[in-house]
Amino acid sequence: MPNRAVVFVSEARAELSEAKLATIVADAARFNRDAGVSGVTLFDGSRFLAYMEGPPDGLDVAFSRALSASSHAHLVEVARGRVGQRRVPYWPMRLVDVETAVIPRLLRADWSGFVQRADASLSPVTAMELLASMVQPLAEAA
Repeated sequence: MPNRAVVFVSEARAELSEAKLATIVADAARFNRDAGVSGVTLFDGSRFLAYMEGPPDGLDVAFSRALSASSHAHLVEVARGRVGQRRVPYWPMRLVDVETAVIPRLLRADWSGFVQRADASLSPVTAMELLASMVQPLAEAA
């Protein structure tokens, strides 16, 4: 069965502490590992952009957990669809702090089809290419 992916953006609750956020990410990683889901969440200090991928049943449950989380509000699904291969197989969930300009840039990029061109030497233009250019160095450093 092909993997599926979902991308969403949301706003962090004002009362969300760093310690609480670390606990939430660790809990999501444990759940996702068991569900066969991998993903990354970008955080700019006030907003989240999350990308999750995996088998449809595991992804649906992981996304429903995100929908009901009290750590954020105003969740908007940006994209959902099939992915031929995993794009972030490195972690069941990883939190990455980013500058405030990163999330708007990703939101303006094209998420349709989760396209990532084969030629890695080209400048990243699609949303998946931009995301990969941010997270792949972190995976290689680990």
